Amino acid sequence: MKEAFVAASVQMVSATDPSANMETATRLVAQAAAGGARLVVLPEYWVMMGRSDSDKIARRESWGQGPIQSFLADLARRHGIWLIAGTIPLECPEDDKVYNTTIVFSPEGEAVKRYDKIHLFGFSGLGESYCESATILPGHEPLKVETPLADIAFGICYDLRFPELFRALLPFDLLVLPAAFTATTGEAHWEVLLRARAIENQCYVIASAQGGEHENGRRTHGQSMIIDPWGRIVAQQMKGEGVVFGKIDPTVIQSVRTRLPALTHRVLGQTT
Repeated sequence: MKEAFVAASVQMVSATDPSANMETATRLVAQAAAGGARLVVLPEYWVMMGRSDSDKIARRESWGQGPIQSFLADLARRHGIWLIAGTIPLECPEDDKVYNTTIVFSPEGEAVKRYDKIHLFGFSGLGESYCESATILPGHEPLKVETPLADIAFGICYDLRFPELFRALLPFDLLVLPAAFTATTGEAHWEVLLRARAIENQCYVIASAQGGEHENGRRTHGQSMIIDPWGRIVAQQMKGEGVVFGKIDPTVIQSVRTRLPALTHRVLGQTT
């Protein structure tokens, strides 16, 4: 059995200037590491919340190279942590789009794996309109990574609404979800969906969010949190930038799965 460890969820209110956001990320990741975190998660769009959705296209990088990825690798290496690097824009086959990608960096600064967001957000109503597919190309490959700390499954923001994505990856110890949920949808659905994913997969969940009012006028829900396999919120931060800490304890996972062995009770392919 793996050992318990401290993890941290970073919440930001990202601006339009990538350099300013990098300074904020540097400070908050250092705070997380100083607090004993061995795994740190950044939010979706941490490096830039553009004035328009197309702004990120000019900042896209090739996989494995570029100033944003170099910055993240150095951050992981400097603090000796596993860094789940929120999302950054990576090149895709279409010139006017990007992949919205999270990258897993090892404590040595190595880019171990990447996950390209599969489900793209679309919403219209209450004075808001979003269409991620206009500037983002969806990924196709779910991701689970085995690390010395934990077996980790990945999703990004809107992926949260599609539980079959994660069920296909079972078993895992931890589900990591960087996000920028809108204030409207977040208030209604964020907490209940996160807790449901923890309960049904009997795993820890770390959700790192954007949380506040941004320069571009967007309002994000926040409420970054760490949830245990019983669905209990270990720690959370509602609004504003900050760091949320929590212990990821394999004995808690084992206890929940032993007392309520729901994962072994699954009947696949059953029709009613």
